[in-house]
Order: sequence, then structure tokens, then C-alpha cells
Amino acid sequence: MILGVLIGEFVPGVQQAFDTVQFNGVSVPIAVGLILMMWPILTKVRYEALSRTFYTRRLWVHVGISIVLNWIVGPLVMLGVAWATLPDLPTYRTGVIMVGLARCIAMVMVWNQLAGGDTDYCAILVVINSVLQMVLYSPYAVLFIDIIGGGGEVGVHLEYGAIAISVLIYLGIPLIAGILTRYSVIHCLSKDFLEGPFLRYFSPIALLGLLYTIIVMFAYQGHHIVENIGLVFRVFVPMVLYFVLMWSSAFGLVFWLARRERRKGLNGADSIFGYEMAVVQSFTAGSNNFELAIAVSIAMYGVGSDQALAATIGPLVEVPVLLALTWVAQYLRVRLRWAREPDQFEESVGAGGRKAAGG
Repeated sequence: MILGVLIGEFVPGVQQAFDTVQFNGVSVPIAVGLILMMWPILTKVRYEALSRTFYTRRLWVHVGISIVLNWIVGPLVMLGVAWATLPDLPTYRTGVIMVGLARCIAMVMVWNQLAGGDTDYCAILVVINSVLQMVLYSPYAVLFIDIIGGGGEVGVHLEYGAIAISVLIYLGIPLIAGILTRYSVIHCLSKDFLEGPFLRYFSPIALLGLLYTIIVMFAYQGHHIVENIGLVFRVFVPMVLYFVLMWSSAFGLVFWLARRERRKGLNGADSIFGYEMAVVQSFTAGSNNFELAIAVSIAMYGVGSDQALAATIGPLVEVPVLLALTWVAQYLRVRLRWAREPDQFEESVGAGGRKAAGG
């Protein structure tokens, strides 16, 4: 982040270079980084087992929780914190609300992987949120900005086609690449090779893509950050409040449900909640699709508008805050007592056996 800001401030013509080639309103270097960091993660998803997952009660319980958190609680929380912290900055407030309406479909996969969440369930929730985003983003923007938010200075008219294209770019391209990569390696070599040597060397591309994306994003906006430092810090406040409130609420809810399961004696195969699903729900609820928010803000209000700048600040806040929360999640994994899921139970037994053998 520091390196990116220094590049953006002191290297002449950086932003102009990034703007030379754009893909659906987003700089190509940023789009490439987002796709690269998604590709290895979506290669790990066990697509061959998803059909069985769709018949489980566990999935549909979590789908229901995710829809409530993402499409009812999340937009209302962002609307509330935006008005509470930016009552005198209506244009910046609009940009912040635009970020809150765009549910995450890309970086949540990275946060989920770093924190040790369930990759398969995360992928399913991302796909469901992508479909709902195409349907709901436009009417939500009208409702939360023009009607409830009182932002009637500009009528909101969004094209479903533009939203669908954004979703297809940032989810569709890496999803197709991940499916083709997974089944090509399995077909040409073996599943053991895929889950062993191949993913061991292929997976780090996701983290390299994340680091690359962070540098490019901060370099792209480095000059704007320094030039508007006072307003940037004002916009930081609702963003930080939103990410922390949504993440902690979702994580705490699943932990409470897991403890209730534990009191009822439900563990192992009967367990619906646990640490891995707390990670999935908290990062899905606490992340946002800043690519869509930035693209729509630029299209509606212009590249140099306050709304576009506020939307651009979203990922600059989300990246450090959500990275910190991955560490918090790993800490809470050890400190809290969770209802054990099958894989966690096996791991704990294995670890206990090794410890006993070594002791």
C-alpha cells in the first residue's frame, strides 16, 4: 500500500498510463490482477461434489443467512453509517452508498482462503450473490440513493447489461479458467497430482495477484489520496465502520449458532455451523464489489466526480481492514470453542494423536 501510494504520487503519468486501456470502465492492470487472484482459488473448488451439496440442509440454511445479511442488513448498515458520518457531504455519501450496495464476488474468495473458510460453500454463495446483483443492483440504487437516501440531485438509471457484464468479467472469466484448469489437469494427469504438486505451486499465484492488485490500486489513486487527504479520511470512517460491523456481526452470529448446536449435542455430520462457515458468512457479508461500484459511479457521475472518488476509496479501505480481519479470524479459531465439523474433528484427533506420540 505504501509502495503504491509512493508510485502514484512521485512517478509521473502513472494514472494516465493505467487509463490508456480500460475494460468495462476499470483499468486493465487492475482487472488482470483481480482475475489472476481468483483463478487459483476457483480451481480448488470441488465442482464434482457440488451436486451433492445442493441437497443438504446446511447449504440452504447458509444461503438464507447470506441473503439476509447481504441484501437486507448490509445496504441498510452502509446507508446508516454514511448518513451518520457524512451528513454534510452528499456527493461523497452517494459514492459510499454505491459501495455498500455492491455485494462482493471477487476478493471474498481471497479473504476466505487466507482465513481458512470453506471454499466450496464460499463459491456457491458468490455465484448466488452474483445472480442477485444483476437483478437487484439497479432498483437498490434507485431506492437507497434517490428515495431513502434523499440523493435526488441526479436520477439513477442503471443498465442491467452493464452490471451483468461486470459480473461476467470478474467472476465468469476466472470461473471458466478455474473449471478448465481443474478438469484438464485431472484428465491429463490425475486428481492426486492436482491436489498435490499442482495446487502447491499454482496456489501462490492468488497471493501474488492480490499483492499486485494492491500495488496497482494504490498507485492508481495515490495522487488523489494525497491531494484530497482530508476528505479521504472523512470517507474512511463510514467504510471502516461498515466493514467491521458487518464482519463482526456475521462472525458472531455463526459462532452463537455453533455454540447453540454444541449445547444440543450436535457435532460432526449433524453440524451446520462452525468456524469455516463463520469465515464464509463474515467475509461474504463484510466485503464489497468495488469494481462494480467504481464502474457505475464513473459511468453515472464522471471519472473526476466526488462519487467516483468515494467509491474508489472503498477498496483502499477494504484491503487493509479485511486483511487484518483474516488474522482476527485465525486468532478466534484458536481462542473460541467451536462446534466441530467433520474435517475439523479429524484434524484435532490427528493432532492429538501426534502430540501424544511425541510426548
